[in-house]
Amino acid sequence: MLVRLVLGLLFTAAGFGIAGRRAWWLFRLIRSGQPASGRLDALGSRVAAQLREVFGQRRLLRWSVPGLAHFFTFWGFVILMFTVVEAWGALFDRDFAFWWFGHARWLGFLEDLLTVAVLVSLVAFSIIRVRNAPERRQRDSRFYGSHTGPAWLVLALIASVMITLLLYRGAQFNTGHFPFGHSAWPFASWLVAHALAPLGMTANSMIETVFVLANVGVIMGFLVFVVHSKHLHIFVAPLNVATKRLPDGLGPLLPMESHGKPIDFEDPSEDDVFGRGKIEDFTWKGYLDFATCTECGRCQSQCPAWNTGKPLSPKLVIMDLRDHLFAKAPYLIGGQEVPANGSAENVPHGERHGVPESGFGRITGSGPEQATRPLVGTAEEGGVIDPDVLWSCTTCGACVEQCPVDIEHVDHIVDMRRYQVMIESAFPTELGTLFRNLENKGNPWGQNQSNRLDWTKDLDFEVPVFEGELPEDVEYLYWVGCAGAFDDNAKKTVQATAELLHIAGVKYLVLGTEETCTGDPARRSGNEFLFQMMAQQTAELLNSVFEGREPMRRKIVTTCPHCMNTLGREYPQLGGEYEVVHHTQLLNRLVREGRLTPVKPADGGGPSVTYHDPCYLGRHNKVYEPPRELVGAAGATLTEMPRHADRSLCCGAGGARMWMEEQIGKRINLERVDEAIATEASTVATGCPFCRVMISDGLVQRQSEQQGTNVTVRDVSQLLLESVKRGGAVNGSRNGAAASAGESVPEPEHRPAG
Repeated sequence: MLVRLVLGLLFTAAGFGIAGRRAWWLFRLIRSGQPASGRLDALGSRVAAQLREVFGQRRLLRWSVPGLAHFFTFWGFVILMFTVVEAWGALFDRDFAFWWFGHARWLGFLEDLLTVAVLVSLVAFSIIRVRNAPERRQRDSRFYGSHTGPAWLVLALIASVMITLLLYRGAQFNTGHFPFGHSAWPFASWLVAHALAPLGMTANSMIETVFVLANVGVIMGFLVFVVHSKHLHIFVAPLNVATKRLPDGLGPLLPMESHGKPIDFEDPSEDDVFGRGKIEDFTWKGYLDFATCTECGRCQSQCPAWNTGKPLSPKLVIMDLRDHLFAKAPYLIGGQEVPANGSAENVPHGERHGVPESGFGRITGSGPEQATRPLVGTAEEGGVIDPDVLWSCTTCGACVEQCPVDIEHVDHIVDMRRYQVMIESAFPTELGTLFRNLENKGNPWGQNQSNRLDWTKDLDFEVPVFEGELPEDVEYLYWVGCAGAFDDNAKKTVQATAELLHIAGVKYLVLGTEETCTGDPARRSGNEFLFQMMAQQTAELLNSVFEGREPMRRKIVTTCPHCMNTLGREYPQLGGEYEVVHHTQLLNRLVREGRLTPVKPADGGGPSVTYHDPCYLGRHNKVYEPPRELVGAAGATLTEMPRHADRSLCCGAGGARMWMEEQIGKRINLERVDEAIATEASTVATGCPFCRVMISDGLVQRQSEQQGTNVTVRDVSQLLLESVKRGGAVNGSRNGAAASAGESVPEPEHRPAG
């Protein structure tokens, strides 16, 4: 007893000492980040997030097999904390048990059940890792770029904890020190005991002592390893979830802050930092994100850029930032002086790997050469994040949506873009044209404001236009958007929507030439200054239009999810409070209320349709069902693509990518079009003008390559209008939206790229 007590206490002291030192270092490092406001408010919502994400494992369970394996492993850790205390107590007293319930058979059964469940889960994890090994699947593996060696080691350590636990408990059973009595309730311990029984009392007594010490030793070793590896997430993931952005995951881009205070763009301070130009510009929440990454690769597997051969992997971005942060820690919290810039060509503590010429070139290591690298730069410059990585992002949010520990990849990418655009003036050349068009013309297309009402000319009814006062009976302001005003195909969407509102008797009006761009492309591309200028102007206009109305009666409907997201979720940052809905939401409500009556084809031969979820309607605003319900109401047969709803593949236009050319890998819109064609649907329906442009372009290219491919692209509103007109809601025919509802794919879209 004395020997096992002394050794057990030595193991414990060494484990807690080493782990505690590392934990204190991590705490100081994370605390050294810039202030982050609003991360501790709404306590009730944060508690709910803990219950849902951490204890309920909600996001992990979206991936059935690995999700269940992780669920049982997590709850194994929670419940088996009882066994950790029991093992440590057995160092002092071989008959140790919890007071009150320590001898309850249900506790022994629960501990054994979770022990077996964890072992089965470890087998599942091992199979998953073997089948998805980067050596076998290369970029198709979600573990590509992850530290696979430490992952195998931690699986071995967890297995060792479980095996040593069962062995000493089986020996306890045979030596009479088992706290749960001689019953089969703790079934696994009972089976091990029967296997050990023939060895005799002396051998079982020795086995008990050896494996109690082994259990304590392995637990301490596991603790030390965890705080020094990516498995640190076991402890910091609950903290990261607790300080996540609210609402859930995605949401409006955060306003720019410097030193914890919002930047006054009209009179910025000389000390203000615009975006993230070096690692110390990130907030403590950013540091916590970097430390929390599990390297699971779920974000990577869903990223449209990575899936089409581009250098951006959200996982590798976070890993690179973490490596750089940890390498720079001695200079951030250790009081050391930062040495002269290191060189990407001289990396004694690590190695360059990947494909630098395509933008994916990671430099590993933790020496001064890692700490002194520029945050953004090419492989030749030794940058932590390559510009091709930074500008490949479509801000679709798939990474944030799938991340089980609530890392905010998009925020960090946009913050780095902000610094590059506003401080370094380093951005793709096509964006220069975009910025000039926004500044000079008020829209990305560079069209004259006087043309904003051209879409109304083909309609056979008058579209009401704002003339200085909002009539009391007007329920909605119809925000047409730049695409709806200037893009030929988007015009068909706004025409169809306007006609449906007219048929339903909805009182609305448009701003006409008073309307300008909401600033979304400027903000997503990092030009926050331009966004603030445009958004302030638009918010002032809308506030004057809605003057005297309560926020609940400041209703806006739009056909563009990007406008919807910006007006409804980001303008409140500028004092603009509006209730903004997507046209599919409003039209679906009108159908349910009976104000629109779609009629299915008499022969039941409606078109076969596959619906493409726009990222800013789906993941960003959680609108999935209304468009699908409208497709069904219109009499179409819906066939889903493999990637749909919250796992939908981006069209490639978000994050201002609409105005940039793709030079690396396969075009994202072609990847999506190939999925749509594979469904054999005759029509691709969507609810976003940008998506329509990208999918139309992709279909035109595929049609030129594959004779006989005849797929149309239509907005959901066009399908609905055709169905409503089928019922005789409107007599006669007209040009414009309804007449174009059955058109084939148009000529290639005229995207305003450079």
